[in-house]
Amino acid sequence: MQDSALEPGSSNGGQRLEVTVGGDEGSPRLDRVLAVLRPELSRSRLKALILAGSVTAKGAPIRDPAYHVAAGDTITIDVPEAVAPEPLGEDIALDILYEDDDIIVIDKPRGLVVHPAAGHESGTLVNALIAHCGASLSGIGGVRRPGIVHRLDKDTTGLMVIAKNDQAHQSLTAQFADHGRTGPMQRGYMAFIWGVPSRQRGTIDAPIDRHPFAREKMAVRQSGREAITHWELQAAYRGRDGKPVASFLACQLETGRTHQIRVHLAHIGHPLMGDAVYGPHFKTKAGQLGTQGKDALTALGRQALHAYLLALEHPRTGEFLHWESALPEDLLLLQRALEAAV
Repeated sequence: MQDSALEPGSSNGGQRLEVTVGGDEGSPRLDRVLAVLRPELSRSRLKALILAGSVTAKGAPIRDPAYHVAAGDTITIDVPEAVAPEPLGEDIALDILYEDDDIIVIDKPRGLVVHPAAGHESGTLVNALIAHCGASLSGIGGVRRPGIVHRLDKDTTGLMVIAKNDQAHQSLTAQFADHGRTGPMQRGYMAFIWGVPSRQRGTIDAPIDRHPFAREKMAVRQSGREAITHWELQAAYRGRDGKPVASFLACQLETGRTHQIRVHLAHIGHPLMGDAVYGPHFKTKAGQLGTQGKDALTALGRQALHAYLLALEHPRTGEFLHWESALPEDLLLLQRALEAAV
């Protein structure tokens, strides 16, 4: 393999990559050979470059991803400089736990939307990352933007990892799809719920799909995709009448569906405290809390969920990395208030 800057006039600051086909790549197809020889470029990115005429062999552009190459062929890939992202960078403070050339891990605060969307075109995590990372974003799919491989709801706090290049994006996407079934990936959450489960631990295996009527919500439906949540009881709390009223759970995801923990816990009759979407009918239970508990829940103003644990394999080095995040102040206040009522 040989890398170099593009020749003057050939592109605007991109990179010229040169590879030689070994014949042992597993397939003679051009796109598959290049995916083996240049794994830092995603298959979709390579296909786009081929179709754009940026891949040449024997002095001519090859625009067919299925073109068969032979052992000994030299292939040149002209990778243009990553274009500027559509979202603009914004100077938004981030709590960064780890950062290198491939990934960045942050502790997301409440109220921060992850990605620009209708109603949230600015002020998002993506805007913040574009400003913070700058030129260190080498481009996901040819665009200089952060690679979002998982999301947290606007008012869910905790750990997130973001890819800074195509290779990291591919690795993290695969790890999140596997969710620790065969690899080291772990995602742990702390949750305060209404009621006390009858067991110490359990697993919720219930498919999730869009709600049939309220399209902004998700729901357990047989037509949905597989969704598995493991939970373990950490503490139980009594109300002012001395009866069990709330619990503290540790949850781990085996899949990653939208609103998964919120939907699953509501499904088993224990919605998250403060969840106005999946547990509004539990508002009356606040009357069972002591004065401190009611005040803390009112001040919380969000679902009581925090992503406290993230463990994964580094996309480039293979090193096992592990982070933990303590409960944020608003959940600590809720926890202390619930404990004080015991």
